[in-house]
Amino acid sequence: MPYVPPTRSRLARTLYGALAYVSLGIGIVAIFIPGLPTTEFVLLSAWAATRSSPRLARWLANHKLFGPMIENWHDGKRIARKAKVSATVSMLLCAIIMWLTLRHYWPIYAAIAGMVLVNLWLWSRPEPPTE
Repeated sequence: MPYVPPTRSRLARTLYGALAYVSLGIGIVAIFIPGLPTTEFVLLSAWAATRSSPRLARWLANHKLFGPMIENWHDGKRIARKAKVSATVSMLLCAIIMWLTLRHYWPIYAAIAGMVLVNLWLWSRPEPPTE
């Protein structure tokens, strides 16, 4: 992971630290809730941690689950196929549930359109080499 010196302002470090921990918390919750993107929140947490807490940044980089995600992103903005498939299936399930259970107002269409755009972007990212 590239070294980024922590931000000098105490307020900025505090805000980045709060963002890092909140994003990490959402990322952990997202592991268990379909539709919430785990990878994006972990990457946001890692980014904020490099600006606020070198200790948290090291912990994330060396973590068994989160470390490979962060390493792949730093090494060419790569996303593993397993993460792509998992995200796609989760979004598809959420879209189907919304379609079947909610009234068809514009927010439903906007949410589904957003999921389609995220999936297009997600599948455009390169994958790490297989071992």
